[in-house]
Amino acid sequence: MQTTNRSAIVAAIAGNAMEWYDFTIFALMTPVIKSLFFPVDPNIPGSEINALLLTTALFGAGFVMRPIGGLVLGYYGDAKGRKAAMTLGMGLMALAVAMLSLTPTYATVGAAAPFIVLVARLLQGFSVGGEFGTSTAYLIEAAPPGRTGFYGSWQISGQLMANALGATLGAGLTLMFTPEQLAAGAWRIPFLIGLAIIPILLVMRARLVEPDALRKDKAAAPRAAFTSDLKRPGRNYLIGMGMVVASAVSFYVTFGYTVTYAKEVLKLPLMQSFLVQMIAALVMVIVVPIAGAISDRAPRKPLLLASLTGYFVLLYPLYSWVIAGPSIMKLLVAQVVIGCFGAFFLGVYCTTLVELFPARIRSTSLSIVNNVAVLISGGFAQFFVTWLIALTASPLAPILYVMIGVGLGLISVIAMRPADIKREPG
Repeated sequence: MQTTNRSAIVAAIAGNAMEWYDFTIFALMTPVIKSLFFPVDPNIPGSEINALLLTTALFGAGFVMRPIGGLVLGYYGDAKGRKAAMTLGMGLMALAVAMLSLTPTYATVGAAAPFIVLVARLLQGFSVGGEFGTSTAYLIEAAPPGRTGFYGSWQISGQLMANALGATLGAGLTLMFTPEQLAAGAWRIPFLIGLAIIPILLVMRARLVEPDALRKDKAAAPRAAFTSDLKRPGRNYLIGMGMVVASAVSFYVTFGYTVTYAKEVLKLPLMQSFLVQMIAALVMVIVVPIAGAISDRAPRKPLLLASLTGYFVLLYPLYSWVIAGPSIMKLLVAQVVIGCFGAFFLGVYCTTLVELFPARIRSTSLSIVNNVAVLISGGFAQFFVTWLIALTASPLAPILYVMIGVGLGLISVIAMRPADIKREPG
């Protein structure tokens, strides 16, 4: 078993982190850039909310390509190795980020502007579709003995650090620039920073060492068994999807939608909302690896049950309290408390997902589980909850959506049997 050094961890988690960095920037900048890609006429009733809906739908379109990218790159990762698939995926992501960074606005090129962003999001969705399964499998397979939980948790930590970085840059931009300057082009700065980092990450991925687990597992099974193996753990796909749904609604609504929700619904200051997002993400960055390390020394199922139960029980009363008298301090308390429960779940669940499937079909299986669940519950989550708020006039609509997702995750963990999991020794 190879020893995983820090550069290997960074290279493995880089793709997901980059996707979450872009997602965070796009989500946080939605109130600023919504009118840049879709015309807003203050004289037309509903023009503002329509622009917001179209912007969130445009971003969500990339999720449609994730299952396709997951199947293609996931199979490639099982057939040719984790390193090859991860390097190819990062190259495709570089092209997509370049398009997002340099797209002209609607005022410059008209309808071509949202079309270019749509193409970029579809390409990025294809790339990211195979990223989670392949890179998460790599982290666990390359981990030292007895450290799979800790190393698997870094997949989530990378996403959260990218989220915190995005929130920090978002807050910094609102302090440094006026709304007019942001709309004039300053909103592109964080995207260009991400684009500049990608070549370094490509070099790091090219230097990765392939883990032994895949080679050994493939050698123990005939090549023709791949398709039958892929079909065999049927209930494990459902269990995995339930856990991914809980993860997706957490990331895309509870945390990813925070700034838009705080500004557009709670009418809280934009810059302070950025800071709430940043602080909550930093707290979660600390909790996630601690949870992963604990899961190396304790059964994972009770840890998953405890964290999801706390999450589910506290969600509604906490945010009802916030909505009853909105303030930045109340929002911060709610985000940190829920963030701790969510982070404990997320710190354990990545490694649990990996252990649901044998190494020879792991990349493909994880890609299927992750992308189908994220497409259903996360891809258009921001569009859906924005529409729900407009339809019901209830600021609690997003919270009920999250509770359904967390509840499905809880049911999946309850249904998980010891026979469903092959605990990796590392």
